[in-house]
Amino acid sequence: MNGLDLVYIAAAGVTAPWWARKARGGWRGRRGFLDVQLPEKRRGVTRVLLHAVSVGETNAIRGLVPMLAGEFGCEVVVSAWTDTGLARSRELYERMDRVWVVRYPLDFSRCVRRFLDAVKPDVVGLVELEMWPNFSLTCRRRGVPVCVINGRLSERSFKGYLRARPVLKGMFGALAAAGVQDEAYAERFRAMGTPADRVVVTGSMKWDSVAMADEVEGAEELAREMGIDRSRPLIVAGSTAPGEDRLLDEACPEGVQLLCAPRKPEWFDGAYTDLGGEGRCVRRSVVKSGGAGARGGRDRFLLDTIGELRKAYSLADVAVVGRSFGELYGSDPIEPAALGKAVVIGPAVSDFANVVAAFEAGGGIVRATRESLKGELERLISDAGLRRTLGERARACIRAQQGATRRHAEMLMEVVGKRM
Repeated sequence: MNGLDLVYIAAAGVTAPWWARKARGGWRGRRGFLDVQLPEKRRGVTRVLLHAVSVGETNAIRGLVPMLAGEFGCEVVVSAWTDTGLARSRELYERMDRVWVVRYPLDFSRCVRRFLDAVKPDVVGLVELEMWPNFSLTCRRRGVPVCVINGRLSERSFKGYLRARPVLKGMFGALAAAGVQDEAYAERFRAMGTPADRVVVTGSMKWDSVAMADEVEGAEELAREMGIDRSRPLIVAGSTAPGEDRLLDEACPEGVQLLCAPRKPEWFDGAYTDLGGEGRCVRRSVVKSGGAGARGGRDRFLLDTIGELRKAYSLADVAVVGRSFGELYGSDPIEPAALGKAVVIGPAVSDFANVVAAFEAGGGIVRATRESLKGELERLISDAGLRRTLGERARACIRAQQGATRRHAEMLMEVVGKRM
């Protein structure tokens, strides 16, 4: 046990009333024990640990994992912290050769040592930024290079990080490499102490991680089971936050169906109420567990499951990207755009400002406010040609931005080569 562990224990005691209310599983994994058996390391084979905190980061490395495991001949261990992130990682990667999925541990020194003893990585890639002091320090002592991949440091987060710079500078300075999404993020990493020659603008892997398709397997089954009428228009709102479901319900044009997929499970019940509750709204979880599908008069749908949003987006005539009409910071519009959908997003997009700016420059997205949302939805629903044009422009923008996945893979391999 070290001094940092004592700080964590004290903080856990103070915050217990908050975290004790949250249902969390996987405590064995959080203590650093793996629930899968990794093979003995093979001579000459690089083992890469990629840490993706939750669903968004997990999705971002969809192209990187098979590229490292296949073309580059690596063994890849994907870790996630949240239950939803772990479930998504298992869905995407567990059936791949030379890939294993594990739970990321708590940052207590003993948990970290136990975890690293089991994984034995040659290099670590932290997706977007997630850095913890004991993990960073233990890797440094063991000579395991730590990199940030798909790095981002929003202006809001940067202000907080600057206040803690005396504490965080060592972690940023110890990074073997930082592949970041744009020059603004690069400047912030340098300001936090990462040596300039280790910061590389690689672009965002999220542009590479989506598959452009006109149909998604299982989408029609989803529509049938939930009772979505395929002869009527459908608006799909993904990653919604509290309050947005009611806003969308009120803004939805007459006669148009609406499906909402809240970002977090704890928001499901509130969204169900905002969408009209029993008698008007169909819950996916109820249908999936054997409950009744839609009956007459139900034109609101709640996707309260994990991993089915892509299917829902593929059914949409118009896609609305949530967490952008309130006080949060936006969600990723790339996935519905890759499906060729007309995409609408609100004014609050600071976490995805560069992505939204790229779509705006290419004329492939519609910006709306709470006040203008109803009019924009009516305009898009009534004009199929406009929807088609927006979808084509969005896909062209995605193609123009791709290539970051290979740049990240090469960066990781270069770091390993320097270490060897």
